Amino acid sequence: MLPDTSENEPKLYREAKGISEWENAMMEEISALEKNDTCELVPKPHDADLITCKWTYKVKKKADGRIDRHKTRLVVRGFSQQYGRDYDETFSPIVRMVTLRTIISLAASKSWKLWQLDVKNAFVYRELDGDIFMK
Repeated sequence: MLPDTSENEPKLYREAKGISEWENAMMEEISALEKNDTCELVPKPHDADLITCKWTYKVKKKADGRIDRHKTRLVVRGFSQQYGRDYDETFSPIVRMVTLRTIISLAASKSWKLWQLDVKNAFVYRELDGDIFMK
């Protein structure tokens, strides 16, 4: 097990449990999930197939090496899903590098200002055809 220091990135929940930086980051993630109506806590239906999940942990650092923040994500372990039962299609929106380069080139040629922003919690919103239960 990792020593109780805020610079280590835990691999498991039990390694992060009790360390205030990680516990605060996990609570922030849960709050974001609730605020965005991403999921709701319900009792397990008797006949439900459960998909497992896990926490991921990352120490984000500034350019000078100092800790900026502790970032956690609650991720579904999709490998436990079965095609046709738990899902029937997949989609992951990404930007193509050629599109990004084109926009930057256009901005440079037109002397436009560019800004960068970091989205703390981003969700792809789509209504599901049925219920999915996560343990």
